[in-house]
Amino acid sequence: MRNLAPQVVRQRLLIEGLFDCPVDEARIAGYFETLTRALGLKMYASPMIYSLAGMGRTQNQGYDAFVPLIDSGISAYFWNEARLLSVLIYSCRAFDAEKAAAVAREYFNVAEIESSSF
Repeated sequence: MRNLAPQVVRQRLLIEGLFDCPVDEARIAGYFETLTRALGLKMYASPMIYSLAGMGRTQNQGYDAFVPLIDSGISAYFWNEARLLSVLIYSCRAFDAEKAAAVAREYFNVAEIESSSF
């Protein structure tokens, strides 16, 4: 992909893993706090966390979450049945991608994890 605005710093990281712990709104909010603190990123508003609450297909039940950062934002998705998490960190400030994956691994007790920067 061609960099259309090289003067704008942009770092993107996708983290996916299979979690082995209970996930609810409080745990997701705590994850955003833990992750942003570990990476030195700052939230400027509270996380927005939504649950499908019985809407849609059973296999897609879980949570969708987003937290705005001073330097962009973090989106996170959790599938209850598959026990899958998918986190996208988009930042206009450089951060440690390995540390971000390690935080997800530890916080959600993830045995299998994949990450990709782009």
